[in-house]
This record gives sequence, structure tokens and C-alpha cells, in this order.
Amino acid sequence: MGKPPLTFRRLVGLDRSGGPPPATRRGEPLNPWTLPNAIGLARLALIPLFLVLALSSDDGRDTVATILFAFVAATDWFDGMAARITGQYSRLGALLDPLTDRLLILSGAVVAYHFELLPRWALLVLAAREALMLVLTELALRRGVDLNVNMMGRWAVWPVMSAFGVAFIWETWLSDWLLYLGLAMTLAATVRYLQDGLQALRKGSTSA
Repeated sequence: MGKPPLTFRRLVGLDRSGGPPPATRRGEPLNPWTLPNAIGLARLALIPLFLVLALSSDDGRDTVATILFAFVAATDWFDGMAARITGQYSRLGALLDPLTDRLLILSGAVVAYHFELLPRWALLVLAAREALMLVLTELALRRGVDLNVNMMGRWAVWPVMSAFGVAFIWETWLSDWLLYLGLAMTLAATVRYLQDGLQALRKGSTSA
């Protein structure tokens, strides 16, 4: 069978039928030299700069730092679109994309916590969840299991990122509610990840 046509829904990531592209699966070469990976590595490199600028500001609301945060968050969509347009899927891209998103969320949480821009209890829960996912992903990879990003997890990123973006600009109740919404979606996605991971481990044990 040939690859499915690049419809608008597939281009923007709404249609993910057919599962992950073969080139992104475990055991495939990293294949770093692609346009999507160049975008992904650029996103990753900007996160430390965002942290330095935001933490060295007086109140966490530095204009350049906020623009950098918004740019790194928005380009998450572009590297996926670039992969779908060019067909340059890779194992490195599959690993790099969620890692960058989690590091950006953790960085935003650090800044918002330091300057009390958002409810600290919610930021601690969010940071603990992201750290847990980093650990679980590493453990899953060691056991030969891929934790594929589910749609709830994909959608949860946007209210969380928006909460940080709004909080970095001005003080408003909207940023708190966006964080609560994103946190609820994120925790629901985490339950699904745990269920999928346990199911995959059981299948591996059975086949062994």
C-alpha cells in the first residue's frame, strides 16, 4: 500500500490514521539531517536563552523572552508540517519533538513559579507530571516500548502553553483557567500513557 494522500486534516495533524510513519519507529536510524530536525534542534537551542532572559528580568515579563517562548511553542506545529510535506520522517524527530515540548513546559513552569505568575501548586503538579513522563519514556525505551503521543496529550499542550504565554504578558484570571484546563487534560493523557505502556509490557511478556 502507498502512503495516504496529504489532505488538509493530515497536513495540520488532525488525521493521524495509519499509525506512526515507519521511519519514526524503534530500531530505525536517527537520520538527523532533515528539515524537520533542523527546526526541532533550533527550538531546543532557544529554550536556554528564554530561561536566561526571563529569569534575569524584574518580573518574568520580558518582551524578548516572551517572544522566544511563543516562537518555540508555535514552531512545534511547523516541524510536524514540514515532515508531512517533505516526507522527511525520522526516529530523531519522533524523540526530539516531545522532549522539546516537555522541556519548554518545564522552563515556563520554572519562570512562572519563580515570579509567582501562576498558582504554584498547579505548576508543581505540572512539573512533576512532565518529569515523570521523561522518566517513563526513558524506561519504556530501555524495555523496547514506544509511548506514542495520544491526541489528548497533543491537545493539552496548547492550553498549557497559552497559560504561560498570557501570564508572561499580563496578570489576568484567564491564564489561571487555561493552566487548570491544560493540567486536567494533561493528567487524563498521563493515565492513557500508563494504560498503553502497561498493555505493551504485558504483550511483550506474553510474546517472550
